[in-house]
Amino acid sequence: MRCPFCQSPDSQVKDSRPSEDGGAIRRRRQCPDCGGRFTTFERVQLRELTILKRSGRRTPFDRDKLARSISMALRKRPVEPERVERMISAIVRQLESMGETEVPSSVVGELAMKSLKALDEVAYVRFASVYRDFRETSDFARFLGEEGLSEEGED
Repeated sequence: MRCPFCQSPDSQVKDSRPSEDGGAIRRRRQCPDCGGRFTTFERVQLRELTILKRSGRRTPFDRDKLARSISMALRKRPVEPERVERMISAIVRQLESMGETEVPSSVVGELAMKSLKALDEVAYVRFASVYRDFRETSDFARFLGEEGLSEEGED
């Protein structure tokens, strides 16, 4: 594994253990050249997934991109990182178990929205606002009305 600090082509594994959800192997590594320490995760990949964009372009599925999008929606929300990781793993497993190698980006977005709705409604609305390209406050109001989200705190 290439060192992310000095780009040395080798690193040494100092510790390996299963991740919290058991879906990956967590490895602590150290670079023999610069001494930098870093963590890598090794996951099972059932098949290579390609995402079919709305524009017709095809790109390889990137789990980290999905994780970043979800993390942005969950920013400053009281959700444990382990729950987020389990949710992302579940989305990836659903995509892989569909039996298709090409998956429309809309399927990924809908799975992420469905999972976020169950996890945190605020993050769900944040994600939807970007995914569905809300332009005005009326877009939020219409979306919230369609979704029937809880309206706690109103008298």
